[in-house]
Formats: sequence, C-alpha cells, structure tokens
Amino acid sequence: MASFRWVLQLHKDVPRAARFYSEGLDFSVNVCTLRWAELQSGPLKLALMQSSSDIVMQKGYSSLLSFTVTDINSTVTKLMELGAELDGSIKHEVHGKVAAIRCLDGHMLGLYEPA
Repeated sequence: MASFRWVLQLHKDVPRAARFYSEGLDFSVNVCTLRWAELQSGPLKLALMQSSSDIVMQKGYSSLLSFTVTDINSTVTKLMELGAELDGSIKHEVHGKVAAIRCLDGHMLGLYEPA
C-alpha cells in the first residue's frame, strides 16, 4: 500500500520560493536550506528542491507526486509492467531508497522506501 508523501517542485532559488509560499500563502516552513525546503499547509506538504532551470526545461519536470512505499523494488516492477518508465536508477541514500518513475502521460512520481 502506498501513502501520499508530498508534492515536489524544482526551483532555482529554494529560499526565495519558500518565502513566496510562506509569506504569500501562509505555508509553515518546516525545513529550509539552499537546496531543500519542506513546507506545510494543513495536511498538505510541499517540498522544494534546488535545480537549474535548464534541467527543468530539458527534462520536462513539473510538480512531482511522491509516495512512501514498503518495497520500492516490487513497486517499480509493478509500475513498469503497467507502462511506466524508470527515470534513472533506484538510489540507495542514507535515509532510504528513492526512485523516479515517469507514468504513462509523462508525469513524474517519486518513490521512497525508508531505511
């Protein structure tokens, strides 16, 4: 079973974007660094990640839906069997495994399996 984690947006200037959402839309800022921010409005979590605009334009990334899963390998396999494409490889980070999947219409889904 997957549970919704957050929506992710790529930004050139993460602190500026965090200020935009916190001051403009009253989001609470849980974390904010030069490369990453986590904001919250009620149950909705918004993650902001630093990226050059070139990557956003070249790859066609937009907002990304992120899900926490119990078994990233089986989830990736299942989604690929349904027509999704793995964008890069499954990465093994200190905090857990992460993967990016492009669904049928090209939208990005992030998968996270906690360590």
